[in-house]
Amino acid sequence: MAFDPAIGSETKVQDLAYVRDVESGKESPNEPQPELDPAARKALVWKQDKRIVPLCAAIYLLCYLDRSNIGNAKVLNAATKDDLLSQTHMTNYQYTIALMVFLIAYALFEVPSNFLLKKLSPSKWIAFLMLSWGAITMGLGGTHSYGAVTGVRFLLGVFEAGLFPGLVYYLTFWYRTDERSIRVAAILASATLAGAFGGAIAYGVGHMNGTSGLSAWRWLFILEGIPSCVSAIFVYFFLPDYPETANWLTPTEKATAIERLRLEGSKGHARTTWAETKQTLTDWRLYAHYAIYFGISTPFSSLSLFTPSITAGLNYDGLQAQLMTVPPYAVAYVVTICVSWSGDHFNARALHSALFATIGAAGFLASAVLPPDAYKQRYGCLIVAASGAFSCIPPLLGWLSSNLHSTAATALAIALNISFGAPGQIAGVWIYKADEKARGYPTGHWTNAALLFFVAVGCLGLWAYYRVLNRRILREAGASGVRLFKY
Repeated sequence: MAFDPAIGSETKVQDLAYVRDVESGKESPNEPQPELDPAARKALVWKQDKRIVPLCAAIYLLCYLDRSNIGNAKVLNAATKDDLLSQTHMTNYQYTIALMVFLIAYALFEVPSNFLLKKLSPSKWIAFLMLSWGAITMGLGGTHSYGAVTGVRFLLGVFEAGLFPGLVYYLTFWYRTDERSIRVAAILASATLAGAFGGAIAYGVGHMNGTSGLSAWRWLFILEGIPSCVSAIFVYFFLPDYPETANWLTPTEKATAIERLRLEGSKGHARTTWAETKQTLTDWRLYAHYAIYFGISTPFSSLSLFTPSITAGLNYDGLQAQLMTVPPYAVAYVVTICVSWSGDHFNARALHSALFATIGAAGFLASAVLPPDAYKQRYGCLIVAASGAFSCIPPLLGWLSSNLHSTAATALAIALNISFGAPGQIAGVWIYKADEKARGYPTGHWTNAALLFFVAVGCLGLWAYYRVLNRRILREAGASGVRLFKY
């Protein structure tokens, strides 16, 4: 999909009489795809949603909980020296290195993981990843040194790397382009729920300090790793792979699911050719999408890992700091769902991302310029910043996937997009400096504000480029009498 220059909205592939053969990469004339019965289509999509979306959201919630709980462990019972850093004798600098190592592994293994997901089937691969990262998270509870924490975090990055790009890719097997953003949002928004749950869980687990001779931060890792291991069994048996193999659909529903995705869906058993891979790697407009995603990755990463530290710097001490991480994530969850629904409904994902990136930037900017002791005002700004930063991500991913025209491009470009975000996530672990706590972490807030403004400008620039490109395509189509695919 892309923006129609005449009305500024996006144009569906089905509406065009000249489309790209999504598997061969060749272009051939086709009749417009016949519109399926609206009631049957709606019932089918709802049936898919009930089976797929809650399960995927729960999977990502557990993943995000296990990757971000180290932020809670860092400050949990710090007043009594029973926190992660004190008991492993780590400095703040070493803690930051441990966070960075996770992200290095995350970047390196995203693309290979997406190809393994397609080769081995989604249910098998995602279940394996869940079992692995759950066990590794529990292992963090047994670490006693900087080296051990860093090594285990690297392994955690290896096995968590493939989940989010894998889930975004997985949705392309089941949903048309104009249906994906809201479902990506439901999955991504579970990260904000995980943030809220993580704070509440850490508050409760903090009272277990010393139980069975273990510090509370050790219990935190152990208790939050168990659900991922157990859930892997259910994912293996209940996560459907492809419409072609879905026994829980009737023959009519299966045929309808396959037909409606004939032009806009990825194909589970399609082979990837070098020509398709090369075409995706050399499609330079995609690198604009990657650059924009890089910009959003730093705020996403820094909020994921440092919200407990930020709230602790807002005059909330001890376990109260854990509890006060809940409202920013809870509000961000609601905003993310609403923005993604609106972006899909009005076919204006780029504009929604630009608007809410600007809102997030304003929240960070206000936090940076307010006096350090303006605790209530800065806490409100944290809620605004988190809502803006999280909510513009699903429309960005939906916008990218709607401008990809083959299974190979979808698998590779989505993984590359999130991999390009990894350097931004690495930057996110450095910008909230421990020695700036008394000053309100100005470096972190200024950096995030600047990057979110960059995201907003990048979205508008790429949106304008697609409008120009579509005008050119329309002129060529008018001269030839054939309507062409528009971005």
